[in-house]
Amino acid sequence: MTEPRLADDFDPTASSLSDQVAPEVMAELLAVRGSIDNIDATLVYLLAERFKATQRVGYLKARHKLPPADPDRETAQIARLRRLAEEAHLDPAFAEKFLNFIISEVIRHHQAISDEHNGGN
Repeated sequence: MTEPRLADDFDPTASSLSDQVAPEVMAELLAVRGSIDNIDATLVYLLAERFKATQRVGYLKARHKLPPADPDRETAQIARLRRLAEEAHLDPAFAEKFLNFIISEVIRHHQAISDEHNGGN
């Protein structure tokens, strides 16, 4: 995986709160936000890696004329992610919404790959 880096135009100290809080509070806020920024960057890179893998699945499905969606797999993944979310003390409904969004994007990509590979059939 490629090492995450900040966008060149990103200002990690940008805040509309600077004039509203004591400097020590702002310093702590920026430190915590720095961790959030690192997590966000990691999430983007992890999603990129995930979509690279699902693209490979899409080409495999297209090559063998398999459908873009796999409802049994999707149901199992959602149930698994809900359990993981509960273990991690994350709202399972949020985790499910997040995975459903990703799944819908993957299916859309798989359909496009299938259309491209099989002439829209």
